[in-house]
Amino acid sequence: MSNEVHEYDAMNVTTTVGGIVITGYSDGSLVECSQDNDNFTTKVSAQGDVGVANSNNPLGTIKIMLTQTSPSLSYLNQLANSKATVPIWVTSNNEMKEKIGGTKAKVTKPADAKFSNNIEDREFDLKVFDYTVVPG
Repeated sequence: MSNEVHEYDAMNVTTTVGGIVITGYSDGSLVECSQDNDNFTTKVSAQGDVGVANSNNPLGTIKIMLTQTSPSLSYLNQLANSKATVPIWVTSNNEMKEKIGGTKAKVTKPADAKFSNNIEDREFDLKVFDYTVVPG
């Protein structure tokens, strides 16, 4: 039996929005990627016959968590206000390679703001209209 060691480094994760590299992530989760719907739904008849309906919904959501001091904060707020459509890609160049995103996305709204005696977080949701997970 061999023991395997796998490494991950958050420094190897890059998010680009509209070709701009996003920086100034908050501590903890940097970015979350999620397909909005399952690939299929099922229905079983009273007699046990199974039907499968494939989903053709291409939507996904990517959430980016930044600090209020992030240099990318004003850029993402500007994209939200302009309602511009831009590509977004989240790339992990770690041992397990991953690339998630799409060529058409919009920032849903400017980040909610909270001001206190600490540096607070800002969250941005981007709706991706052609969400894809590229095999590593």
